[in-house]
Amino acid sequence: MTLLSEADLAETAGSLPGWTIVDGKLFRSFTFANFSEAFGFMARVALLAEKLDHHPDWSNVWNRVDIAIASHDAGGITDLCADLARRISVIAPPA
Repeated sequence: MTLLSEADLAETAGSLPGWTIVDGKLFRSFTFANFSEAFGFMARVALLAEKLDHHPDWSNVWNRVDIAIASHDAGGITDLCADLARRISVIAPPA
């Protein structure tokens, strides 16, 4: 895995609607109608993350799921991080 350059980070952040870079990680907060929807979303993300062998930092409080993605091994944001964020966006509810 290769860390994204500053130029690549800017391009990546611009190509991922709703995602920002916070503390060196790709970050997005998702809001759902209730806890069950939020938990179902987390289950789908867990399957994606396991398939890619790339696991986000996340938290869930009732209807909200916050996700932060960075590579612990590479020490920052990689192309795999961006790929996971893109895949999560596909299964996310409309903003």
